[in-house]
Amino acid sequence: MNSLAGGHQFDLKKLSFMGVLVSLGIVFGDIGTSPLYVMKAIVGAREDSASLPLDEYIEGALSCIIWTLTLQTTLKYVIIALRADNKGEGGILALYSLVKKFRKRWLYLIAIIGGATLVADSVITPSLTVMSAIEGLKIYNPETPVVLITCGILLVIFVVQQFGTSFIGKFFGPVMVIWFLALGIFGSMHISDHIEIFKSFNPYYAYQLITHSPSAIVILGAVFLCTTGAEALYSDLGHCGIKNIRISWIFVKVMLILNYLGQGAWLLDNIDTVQAKGLNPFFAIMPEYLILPGVVLASAAAIIASQAVITGSFTMFTEAMSINFWPNQKIDYPSGVKGQMYIPRINWGLLLMCIIVVLYFQESGKMEAAYGLTITITMLMTTVLLLFWLRRRRVHPLLMLLFGGTYLFIELGFFSANVIKFFDGGWLTIVLGGFIGVCMYAWYNGRRIKNNFIKFVSFDKYVPIIKEMKLDETIPKYATNLAYLSRAKRENEIEAKIIYSILRRQPKRADHYFILNIVNQEDPFTFKYSVEEIVAGTIYRVNFMLGFKVDRRINDYFDDVLKDLMAEGVIPSRSSYPSLRAHNIPPDLKYVIIDNTYINDTLLTIKEKITLNIYNFVKYIGSDDFKAWGVSRHNVVVESAPLLDQHIIVKKIQQVDFKRSEG
Repeated sequence: MNSLAGGHQFDLKKLSFMGVLVSLGIVFGDIGTSPLYVMKAIVGAREDSASLPLDEYIEGALSCIIWTLTLQTTLKYVIIALRADNKGEGGILALYSLVKKFRKRWLYLIAIIGGATLVADSVITPSLTVMSAIEGLKIYNPETPVVLITCGILLVIFVVQQFGTSFIGKFFGPVMVIWFLALGIFGSMHISDHIEIFKSFNPYYAYQLITHSPSAIVILGAVFLCTTGAEALYSDLGHCGIKNIRISWIFVKVMLILNYLGQGAWLLDNIDTVQAKGLNPFFAIMPEYLILPGVVLASAAAIIASQAVITGSFTMFTEAMSINFWPNQKIDYPSGVKGQMYIPRINWGLLLMCIIVVLYFQESGKMEAAYGLTITITMLMTTVLLLFWLRRRRVHPLLMLLFGGTYLFIELGFFSANVIKFFDGGWLTIVLGGFIGVCMYAWYNGRRIKNNFIKFVSFDKYVPIIKEMKLDETIPKYATNLAYLSRAKRENEIEAKIIYSILRRQPKRADHYFILNIVNQEDPFTFKYSVEEIVAGTIYRVNFMLGFKVDRRINDYFDDVLKDLMAEGVIPSRSSYPSLRAHNIPPDLKYVIIDNTYINDTLLTIKEKITLNIYNFVKYIGSDDFKAWGVSRHNVVVESAPLLDQHIIVKKIQQVDFKRSEG
C-alpha cells in the first residue's frame, strides 16, 4: 500500500481506477501542459522557414511532434525506462543506484549532471506553465499584468507546501481528467476543417521538414518542448506504479495528439492572424465564450503541474542525500503522509529562482528559449545509465547498440537544437544546473577527501579503558545513556575522533554507550534496526537500516530502540539516581555530534583545497546535524575534534633554547 498527496491508498502492484486517476493528477502535469506553448513556439520558428508551403511546414512539425512523443516518451520512458525501477522507485538517481555496482567511478558524474539539470528544469517548468496560462487573459485585456499575477500564483504554490496539499491533492486527478478531455475536445473541433492533417502520422513529412527547412534546428528546439515532461514521468514512478502510468499514458497521448492536430488544422487558415497579433493558438482554437473558463482551467492545470514538479524535486534531493550527493536537510511530512515530503530550504530556494526567472524573461515566449536545454542533458545522461542497466539485464549487445545509437542520435540532435538558445536565455538554466552540479560534486568528493583523513581504530583496544572509566567515580557522570553517530563501515571499528571525545576532550563517564550507525539500503522503504552488544551492559552498536525514502529521524527511532531494550530488560527503564528512580523517572539521554575536524592544508592538493572550500559552503546550505538527523536540540552537544593521524610533511620546528626556572 502507498499513500499519496491526496490521501489515497492503493496497491501499486495492481492496476486500479484510483491508481490511473491519481497518475493523471501527479505524473502527467508537466507533459500535459505542453500544448500551452509548443505550437506557439513552432509558429515563432517559421519566420526562417517562410519559403516552405504552409501545409508542408505544419504537417511536418506535427509529424515531428507525434513521432517525438512516440519514440522519446512512449518507447524510451513508458516502455523501457519504467522497467528500470529501484524497488518501485524511478528517476535518474534511482537508476544510478541500480548501475553503480559496475564500479565505473565516472558514472557518479553522469548521475550528478542529470540530477542537477533536472533541478534546473524544475525551476523553469512552473514559471513557464503558469505564465503561459495567465497570458490567455491578454485576449480579453492586452494590458493584463501577467508578470505580477504569475509571481502571485507561484508565491501561493510554494507557500502552501509547508502546510501540505492533502486537501487540494484530492482534486488533482479529476481536474486533470477534465483538462485532458478539454484538450481532445477543443482539438477535435477543428480537425474536420482539414482532414488531410492526419497525413502528419506519416514520418516522411517529419523527414521532409528536417531535411528541407533552412531553420530545421530551430524547429527541432520548438518540437522538443512536447516531450520535456518525460523525465518527470519516470521520476514519479514511485508515486503511482508502472501499470497505472502506462494505462493512463494511452489516454493522455491520444488527447495531446488530438489537440496538436486541431491547433495545426486551425493554423492552416489563420497563420497570418496569429503572427500579426501574437496570439497563442492554444487559446485561439477555443470558442470565444469559453476562453475565460479555458484560462481558468489552464491555470489550474499549470498549478497542478508545478505542484508535481516541486514534489519531484523534493524526492530527487532526498535520494541525493541518501547517496551522499547532497547534505542532509530537515524533511517534514506536513500532511502526515509518507509520500508527501517538504524540504523547507529547497522549497524557498526554488521559489526564489522561479521569481527571478519570471522577472528576467517577462514573457513566456522568451522563456521558451531557456526551456529544454537542461532537460536534453538530463535525457542524455539517462540514456547512458540505461545502457548500463540493459547490460546488467544481459540484453543482447546488438539491441543495446540499437538503443544507444538511436537515442544518442535523437537526443544529441535535440541538444544541438536547444544549445543555440544559450545566449537567448538558455544560459540561465545552465548556470543554475551548473551551480547545483558543482555543489553535488564538491559534497560527494569533499566527503571522500575527509574520509581519507579520518582515522578508524579498533574498538576492542579501548574497551578496557572505557570499562574502567565507567567504574571511576572520581570522574563526574556525564550521562546515563550516551549516544554517538558513527559512519564506520566495519563492525569492529570506530572513528578515532569518537574515542578522542570520550577519553581525552572531556572524559565522559556513562552507564551505557551507544554507537549509532545508518546503513543506507537500496530498497527505498527499508525500515529496520539491529543491536550488537559489544560489552555486556555497557557498549552497544545500533545499526539503522534505512531506505532512501525513509526520513532520518534518528531521535524518534532511537527512542523506540531504547524502549525495546528496556522492555527486554537489557537496560534499566528508570534513572540510575536513587532519588529519581524512586519516582520512576526514565534515565537521561545525551547525544554527542562531532561536527568539524581540522585538516592540515599541506596535505592537500590544489584541487582538494578547492573542493573542500566548496564543500564547506555547501554545508551551510544543509541543516545542522541535529536538525538533519531529527535529534532534539535540548540534549545535543556539538563538538569539534582534530584528525589524529595527519603526518605533517614540513620540517619539525627546531628548539633553540629552554630556560628552566631557578626557583
